[in-house]
Amino acid sequence: MAHLRFKALDLANNRTRTKVEVSEKISDFFGQDVFGLREMQSLLAPEVYKRVKRAIDGGTKVDAETADAVASAAKSWALTKGATHYTHWFQPLTGSTAEKHDSFFDASSGIEKFKGSALVQQEPDASSFPSGGIRSTFEARGYTAWDPSSPMFIYGVTLCIPTVFVSYNGEALDYKTPLLKAVEAVDKAATNVCQLFDKKVTRVKASLGCEQEYFVIDKALYAARPDLVMGGRTVFGHNPARGQQLDDHYFGSIPPRIYDFMKGFEVEALKLGIPVSTRHNEVAPSQFEVAPLFEDINIASDHNQLLMDVMSKVAERHRLKVLFHEKPFAGLNGTGKHNNWSLITNTGVNLFQPSSSARENLLFLIFFVNTIKAVYENADLLRASVASAGNDHRLGANEAPPAIMSVFIGSQLTAVLDELEKKGNVKVGKGENMYMKLGIDKIPPIIQDNTDRNRTSPFAFTGNKFEFRAVGGNDNSASSMTVLNAIVADQLTDFYEAVQKEIKKGTEKRMAIVAILRKYIKESKAIRFEGDGYSDEWVKEAEKRGLSNIQDTPRALDAYLTEKARKVFNRHAILTDRELEARNEIRWESYIMKIQIESRIMGDLALNHIVPTAIAYQNKLIQNANGLKGLNISNKGVINTIESITGYIETIQTEVYNMIEERKRLNKIEDLRDKAIGYCDDVKMKYFDKIRYAVDKLEMLIDDEDWPLVKYREMLFLR
Repeated sequence: MAHLRFKALDLANNRTRTKVEVSEKISDFFGQDVFGLREMQSLLAPEVYKRVKRAIDGGTKVDAETADAVASAAKSWALTKGATHYTHWFQPLTGSTAEKHDSFFDASSGIEKFKGSALVQQEPDASSFPSGGIRSTFEARGYTAWDPSSPMFIYGVTLCIPTVFVSYNGEALDYKTPLLKAVEAVDKAATNVCQLFDKKVTRVKASLGCEQEYFVIDKALYAARPDLVMGGRTVFGHNPARGQQLDDHYFGSIPPRIYDFMKGFEVEALKLGIPVSTRHNEVAPSQFEVAPLFEDINIASDHNQLLMDVMSKVAERHRLKVLFHEKPFAGLNGTGKHNNWSLITNTGVNLFQPSSSARENLLFLIFFVNTIKAVYENADLLRASVASAGNDHRLGANEAPPAIMSVFIGSQLTAVLDELEKKGNVKVGKGENMYMKLGIDKIPPIIQDNTDRNRTSPFAFTGNKFEFRAVGGNDNSASSMTVLNAIVADQLTDFYEAVQKEIKKGTEKRMAIVAILRKYIKESKAIRFEGDGYSDEWVKEAEKRGLSNIQDTPRALDAYLTEKARKVFNRHAILTDRELEARNEIRWESYIMKIQIESRIMGDLALNHIVPTAIAYQNKLIQNANGLKGLNISNKGVINTIESITGYIETIQTEVYNMIEERKRLNKIEDLRDKAIGYCDDVKMKYFDKIRYAVDKLEMLIDDEDWPLVKYREMLFLR
């Protein structure tokens, strides 16, 4: 194994750059592999194009005649691009995307064919996808159905058709289906609220900008770390003397090999219509970030999944490996996926953008306050939406948002809400300005420049949007965005009904709105926090405020099955009780399997690589000690090292064998929740740190020439 390590280091150190030259302007090739509205308009009859546009904008069903026309145009376009196959591209509950390629070529007729029926619906073999009991293994039927709102694209030589994935009875088996329903719900609720002020608003779109963090290491070094290959993270590894403490990597000069890689995947992403616009070094060595422009939330979610796949494939060309795991290296910052979310009307108004107009600021405050209230009322559900085995390593680790959900809004908006809350019942006389009395007209139009991004806050207002920073780097954004849009839709629905009720009583509309907002501000005040989310004081303060601090995934997932959560999802027809229960079954099972895998990796590396290396090195030291003794030279230091190694070997062997026995016990438990909690408490929490501590201590004691695993200092300073 030590030989493999040094061979991998030689390969990594002798790499030549794979340079990427881009001779064209981005505008010349952006979206060239996308079958979007422009392509449809040029290839479809005007009436057919209008029907497709209505389906995209309004969610109406595409009829068979229209589907045939679109399929024919898409096939012709794809063939000119060199495509030979097509696939329904979907997002099952495995956490990755899925596809089954079918050829355009029909052998019986000898020509390329693609019918509307093949575009609209397919029946992939669904037997191996997780369903949480919705569909038995022998009932393989699962259907993919075209999502017209997300454009088709060419990937390689395949026309990819974004689709939903549902069971025979229409139950959701994917991430996209509930997201589309949640987006529809927030559209309806937000539009109703907007029409209290402007009847021209007929639609509100949820918008998303998804910042993606990631690590990059050399492919040879990756291959020499079995834990990275099998589990996505290093289960062992002593921190290097120099890590991220100097903050010298952050926003620094991008290393040449990484720069070439970035250019490579950006070109491919831009061809696919993914509007990547920002690249930079992140805080930890070998950590980086890519960020796109804002898009419709469904498309942005699809694009993020596609972008991760593109990055992984392009990395192979550069003999690199991209790591999206939330915590690939202990002691260094983890990897997040910051979801910047906002709501935009069809009239072009960002509902989270403060204005110089008092009337518009009242609308801003409605959405601002209702979002805060939604997070307060559903904080545990929002926490559950980002729960995973990987993210548990990251949340609350003094590098990422804590597991306590809170909202940061900045000092200026805090003052605005405080003033609104404390004004009491405002009586407006003839000719008096209610907005001025409440301070609503005083919201600075440049608030976005004055709102600090509190990096310790999981849910922060950043000027004209909310940034949900707790989403894991390897997660599908659709999970958290489904919950966020659902809870905001629910809260806006309650608000609209409350306003209508007051208006029917004879209360003036503006006064009714202000009274309800004041009530919401008071009720949700506990969720607002402006301080250091990493501090021990905040943990104590949050407990006093009644805020949850749920540290692990198995218990966090309980929030999906509460009466409150069921009511939210059922009320807006986003997920049924059965679908919610199935998803929890899948996520508990996924958690169990991931902790199982990590524990097996630890056991294998510890017993088959680390302990034998330690024993061999110990024998060398014993021989040296005997030689020193024969020469009457003090060997106290050598003896102490030998004894330390003995102690760590015994600890490793004892704890690994105990962990194996614990797994055997837990594997007999049938209830998935109980089993997941057992794996969390009695395997991960009980043994992982003990075994790692002993192994990492051995790394510092054993001769560098003998150590079998590639070290952090060797992986993380890639140039």
